[in-house]
Amino acid sequence: MSEAPAAPHPASAERERPDLGLLLVPPRARTGWRVLPARVGAMCAVELQKLRHDRTELYTRAVQPALWLLIFGETFTRIKAIPTGGIPYIDYLAPGIIAQSAMFIAIFYGIQIIWERDAGILTKLLVTPTPRSALITGKAFAAGVKALIQAVVVIVIAAVLGVGLTGNPLRLLGVAVAVILGSAFFSCLSMTIAGIVLTRDRLMGIGQAITMPLFFGSNALYPVAIMPGWLQTISKINPLSYQVDALRGLLLGTPSHLGLDYAVLVVAAAAGIAAASSLLGRLAR
Repeated sequence: MSEAPAAPHPASAERERPDLGLLLVPPRARTGWRVLPARVGAMCAVELQKLRHDRTELYTRAVQPALWLLIFGETFTRIKAIPTGGIPYIDYLAPGIIAQSAMFIAIFYGIQIIWERDAGILTKLLVTPTPRSALITGKAFAAGVKALIQAVVVIVIAAVLGVGLTGNPLRLLGVAVAVILGSAFFSCLSMTIAGIVLTRDRLMGIGQAITMPLFFGSNALYPVAIMPGWLQTISKINPLSYQVDALRGLLLGTPSHLGLDYAVLVVAAAAGIAAASSLLGRLAR
């Protein structure tokens, strides 16, 4: 009685049908830096989808910068109490209010990530293959895009009030980059604080405690030269000062240090992303 034919060796079968190997051993998913931009973009898109369902935040946050320009800007333009290098004070103030409104949006961004932790969303995100740095970067740049929408509102209000802002497309693109980088840093600062304090109440208290010192300790309202020495030191290490300097130079054409400004904003944003990413796991425990 003849023997049954031997079953073909798996390796030989795979050689005869190359597609069979793909079915048995699926291709490895791409990892690392090659997919990081796509995942950052996906996270940013997810964050921005929330604006489609509730735009109330954008409308309500436009009230405060409008009041700063209408009341504070108009009043100090009339009394000429602050030296602004020959430009009307309301013109000098407008870039500072753009930076301020962007910071106020970003500095409480950590409350949202605590809410996601409480709702169980953050835990689900952390078990995906997406790197933590991509999660934080996506959220940071989503905050930047929200702040950019707010900046457009402030620019429109300033134009209605007669502020002489540039219409150069390249300069406006530079304004957008400065707003997004600054907001990315402040949102990461908020998420870093969230990773330390772990509760919304504590984060809200700390956020309220640091927003005004950051604002008044910058060149948003007055030139650095008229500040006392200790406040000048704070202004020099405050990223908001470099953001305002870039915005003022681009929008008004005043002397600025754009290379230094952008370098500080990029380094600050990168450091913020690294710090927030390192504390994301602690927040999700």
